[in-house]
Amino acid sequence: MAGGWVFTAALAAAVFAGSREYFELVRSRGIAAGMTPPPRFVSRACSVICALMPVLTLYRCGHMGISMTSSAFIVAMALILQRGNPRFAQLSSTIFGLFYCGYLPCFWVKLRCGLAAPALNTKVGYTWPILLGGHAHWTVGLVATLISISSIIAADTCAFLGGKAFGRTPLTSLSPKKTLEGAAVGLGGCIITAIMLSKILSWPTSLLSASAFGVLNFVGSLFGDLIESMIKRDAGVKDSGSLIPGHGGILDRVDSYIFTGALAYSFVKTALPLFGV
Repeated sequence: MAGGWVFTAALAAAVFAGSREYFELVRSRGIAAGMTPPPRFVSRACSVICALMPVLTLYRCGHMGISMTSSAFIVAMALILQRGNPRFAQLSSTIFGLFYCGYLPCFWVKLRCGLAAPALNTKVGYTWPILLGGHAHWTVGLVATLISISSIIAADTCAFLGGKAFGRTPLTSLSPKKTLEGAAVGLGGCIITAIMLSKILSWPTSLLSASAFGVLNFVGSLFGDLIESMIKRDAGVKDSGSLIPGHGGILDRVDSYIFTGALAYSFVKTALPLFGV
């Protein structure tokens, strides 16, 4: 809700913790047995770079490509100039880490803070306290972020409940507990949530666009979850970390959000204007 540096600082903290977990997974016995992991000083430097990317995105007008390209070049030079025998596996796992843990989460900053056009039709804004920003606080970025996050939560919750109640057909070998039936219920819950919130917040303005937004959020959350499952399977671990007792690491909690921010931003910025929304 706060947006600005508060939202960005919270995201940067999550990105830093998630990137540390990612590089520990890369160094785990399951993955390291088949490749050479990057040196620890490179992994730690990449975690710091990933945490700085959201801040640079906020204060450098969203020019993420420059920071990503520069970071990748610096890291590549550090790997090539290291002592010993540099390996391509070190480069590929490190560059993917910058992309996965640093670049992709920055789209949440672009979505929340970069889309500053006022959500004029959102009636909630008219009753929003002046001390909390008043009507001007309700931007397209805030509304889109609220709908996207709520849709992801609905998708995960409905998929879990649907899988428990009706699950029979495995969805993929990457995650044996996921079923087609659960995914179908999750998709329905995601679309319904997006439509309901679009009616409450008066954005998007059409049923078709709200439904499409729900489908996009579901696809991003599902495949984000599966990609993290693939990494954990190769690492031979159940959880990405132990930061959250009983729930695993930060990546276990935010894997559904990693790709979704980029998809949601692209949808709002590119797809909706094509239809005059």
